[in-house]
Amino acid sequence: MSSVEAALQRALGTRKLTAGGPAGGGCISQGRVYSTDRGKVFVKLNSKPQARRMFEGEMASLTAILRTHTVKVPKPITVIDVPEGGSALVMEYLDMRSLGSHAAKLGEQLADLHLQNQKLGEKLQKEEGTVGKGAGQSDLQFVDQFGFDVVTCCGYLPQVNDWQRDWVAFFAQQRIEHQINLLEKETGNREARELWAQLQLKLPELFSAVTVVPALLHGDLWGGNVAEDADGPVIFDPASFYGHAEYELAIAGMFGGFSDAFYSAYHRRIPKAPGFDRRLRLYQLFHYLNHWNHFGSGYRGSSLGIMRELLK
Repeated sequence: MSSVEAALQRALGTRKLTAGGPAGGGCISQGRVYSTDRGKVFVKLNSKPQARRMFEGEMASLTAILRTHTVKVPKPITVIDVPEGGSALVMEYLDMRSLGSHAAKLGEQLADLHLQNQKLGEKLQKEEGTVGKGAGQSDLQFVDQFGFDVVTCCGYLPQVNDWQRDWVAFFAQQRIEHQINLLEKETGNREARELWAQLQLKLPELFSAVTVVPALLHGDLWGGNVAEDADGPVIFDPASFYGHAEYELAIAGMFGGFSDAFYSAYHRRIPKAPGFDRRLRLYQLFHYLNHWNHFGSGYRGSSLGIMRELLK
């Protein structure tokens, strides 16, 4: 038994731990499946020194989504330090396949996730400030700010999730500005900074027709982070925070993997608000900048192009 497996067995308190081989894990971490006397677990391993922070953010994200009882995620179990360095996130194993017949159901359930906090707020208003005991939601409280209790990582880069009451300020400072700062530090690129200085002044007009209520987001919902099992859709690898529901659909539209059935079902519950398409491009800007910071200058043209497009 390897030292990693010994550490896992101690943390889980199981008598049996048998490796079932690799099982993916994405472009950041490696995944392995283990059989234990309490069933199978899925383990994500990462050797980076900052892996614990990344996995603790993912565990908090999974826990938050789980508590809403809207869309299925793997149940997180624990984060452990790996003897050779780095950390591991242990979660429930789900027998998943590519999203197919349950695409529309995912659209409905994702909309339910996004509407859940708003509904809590409406219920609070009706009850004139007294917290009701809704079915299965008695432990959930309305969140009236944007952010999250812990740092979460979109890829391996940490996201600033400090609570703020103003969504436009949150997004500008803690999403775009943060990415521009990283780019400037790593690449010395000034063009992104100069375009962003102009675009930032135009942000209020992009939001003039909408009132943004904080919604719990998955935060990194591309086609590689959705699947289905025998019961229905599953989402995983979240980078959660409370933000604008529209933000969720930005990366979904960048790399494909989502059918018309998914979008139709989602928008039946949450119709597109005026200005939706331009705000979607703004939200895609974050992901292109984040990819530029992760994977290099192949994403430079897309990042600068979106800023020029939104300045027209």
